[in-house]
Amino acid sequence: MTALPRGETPGSPAADDADVAAPSAAAPAPSARDEGHEADEGSPTADVSAAEETDGGTDTGSGANGAASADAESDAAATETDGPSDTDRTTAADGAAEGAADAPAPLSEAEAELAAQRELRERIEKRKAEKGGPIAAGAKLSGQAADLLAAVRAVESGERPAAAFFDSPAPTAPRRAAPAPAPARPRMPEQAPAPQGASPEAVAATAAVLAEGGAPGALAGPAAEALGEQAGDALRADPWRLLTVPGVRPEQADGFARALLGSACGPDDERRTAALVGWLLERAALQGHTALDATAVRADLAERSVTDPAAAVRHAVAEGVVLVFQDDEGDEDVRDSEASAGPGEDAEEGVREPVQVLLGLDRYALAEESLADGLARLVNACEKDADWTQAASAAASPSAAELIRAVAAHGLVAHTGGEAARAEPAALLTAARGLGLRALGAVHSVDGRHRLAEAAGDPSAAVTLAGLLCGTEGPGRDEEGAIAVDLLVVLDAPQLDVETAAILVESLADGTRLVLSGDPGVLGSAGAGRVFADVLAARACPQIVSRTPDPGPIGELVSGIGIGELNQVEAPGKEVVIVPVRDAGEAVHRTVQLVADSVPRAIGVPSADTQVITVGHGGSAGTRALNAALKQRLNPGPGRFGGFDPSDRVVHVPAPGRTVPGVVVSADAEGLHLDCAGTKTVVPQGRVEASVRHGWALSAHQAAAMRWPAVVVVLPGDAAQGLSRPWVYTAFSRAERHLSVVHGVDQALQRAVAQSPAQDRTTRLRTLLGASAR
Repeated sequence: MTALPRGETPGSPAADDADVAAPSAAAPAPSARDEGHEADEGSPTADVSAAEETDGGTDTGSGANGAASADAESDAAATETDGPSDTDRTTAADGAAEGAADAPAPLSEAEAELAAQRELRERIEKRKAEKGGPIAAGAKLSGQAADLLAAVRAVESGERPAAAFFDSPAPTAPRRAAPAPAPARPRMPEQAPAPQGASPEAVAATAAVLAEGGAPGALAGPAAEALGEQAGDALRADPWRLLTVPGVRPEQADGFARALLGSACGPDDERRTAALVGWLLERAALQGHTALDATAVRADLAERSVTDPAAAVRHAVAEGVVLVFQDDEGDEDVRDSEASAGPGEDAEEGVREPVQVLLGLDRYALAEESLADGLARLVNACEKDADWTQAASAAASPSAAELIRAVAAHGLVAHTGGEAARAEPAALLTAARGLGLRALGAVHSVDGRHRLAEAAGDPSAAVTLAGLLCGTEGPGRDEEGAIAVDLLVVLDAPQLDVETAAILVESLADGTRLVLSGDPGVLGSAGAGRVFADVLAARACPQIVSRTPDPGPIGELVSGIGIGELNQVEAPGKEVVIVPVRDAGEAVHRTVQLVADSVPRAIGVPSADTQVITVGHGGSAGTRALNAALKQRLNPGPGRFGGFDPSDRVVHVPAPGRTVPGVVVSADAEGLHLDCAGTKTVVPQGRVEASVRHGWALSAHQAAAMRWPAVVVVLPGDAAQGLSRPWVYTAFSRAERHLSVVHGVDQALQRAVAQSPAQDRTTRLRTLLGASAR
């Protein structure tokens, strides 16, 4: 077998969802440059040969853990041309009001996320205003320090005599050993109106300007939503603001500007260069970066005909389009000069940049700073002398006991391990609840919630992270708006993006213990940031490494991939089967054969419990082609409900990065009715095309944090460039009982597994955490 390299498939992880999250009519056609990655997958499908059906396979060895590079890049074009609107890219949030008996009906998850994003943006604006205003002395103090400051001010103002403080007995620090659950009122999501589009008048005015510049009229609605009621005037004054519309590329905005401005349009127009800098940072965020090296930004600007990239960066910083950072402390003037120096140029002092200079968007900069501050707060505010010795001694494994002891003494703990290691956070939850603490586990998927609840032996101990933040799951909020828990264990921590993590930490009260648990070998989050990896790299808290190995041949195979070894494993029960193929057409044929016949007959796992995972959405053996072939075999039909039929296997994507498997039940005027793991979901007609797709085949990013009894991983020849160690590790580890690998990439799989994964995202969180620790 051959192996997948660590890293992401070409493009952004969010592109997995961009494929289903954006209507195609809303953007101009992609350029040839954008479709370069899809072209690799677009070779004609070979005739499907009637290969003999095999229940076993050659080589029982397998895979590697790689980044979804081909997956993401192949969809990066989709993100840039059909990308979701800004509101669709919001994360789950906690902006719900406490309900009463006559509270309005709960919001849908998507609506709750939109409300949460609005709340987050309000907090960001508030922080920006606070940074520009005077700092109130003592405003950040709390506890005893705040009491002492209040006493000093009372004596200085004459409100109370100094003797009053000396005569008073010293207060005892109230601390509950095992607090009883507070009567926290269940938090109901506030009733927020569904997102409304721009007014017809604004859309019409915008359409008139677009027509004048030769841009598609389909962009009028998205442009009016992105730029507001005065979108037409804004575009006339600055045509390059069209780049704020998802899916629009610089060459398309340049053509629009030339049509409107004529000879006044030039490549070094400050309006153009500022828009390009912002667009480069937004594109990088879709690929997981929260910041970009200033040198890389200048190089990209030079490739886009900007004659003075250094001046363009200076202008963008001055206009507030982006912020500039460097790793260590330094004079602000030197920092600005370093950011604006051109490639090969020296800074003011006549020396090259001494440190890496980064450019970032304010939303991600503020999220990382807020997260770093919040984690430091949890570290410092926790009770350090709690005695959980008895609970630790009763733990089922040494690793679980070590985790319990670490959490007893620290406010923030990181825990790493594979699938079998999830029993240790479950044991921690059971022990904490036995001590009378309000302990809760949060996971990324509904499947993970069921697995955690089963391991903990208590369904109320597990929630999805999205449900916890939007108030539809969990204990609700206390009187101060914090999540009513004493201990929160977040599993699937690698799936945390920086904005979601910042919202979560801000929702935890002082003294709350937080555990981040996950497998560092899997692919990262669909959103920007690498929170779990940065926390581990910064060594800002104790790290408990599980010594519990994953069992069986699949566990042995995946463990080897994690250290760069693609080993053959003994699989007497056909736990691992390799199916070699010659081309993409044969790969599709053999995949359908495995799912529909071989795996159910030879392994005993029905087709409904078998999941197909492939590298990308496009190409002759991507998710689109595989889903079409699997539907034709497993549930043929005319697709009378917007391309879907009852009993179709689908995934619902309420927001990028959130993949919820389900089955189509029916459809009516209200929308498409789905059964998502027992939860009835109705997707409005207008959202079906953007948020529902067939789900027999998924990308590795979509499959992360979920597991199935049987998994078929498809590696066609044109997918070799998308393989990496994290991708292979993630795809192969989704299987519980059986793994089939449809193998057509020769030695690329082995090379991908052997290649050490590099840091594939540029972030600032690690540096900020290190500064907080100092």
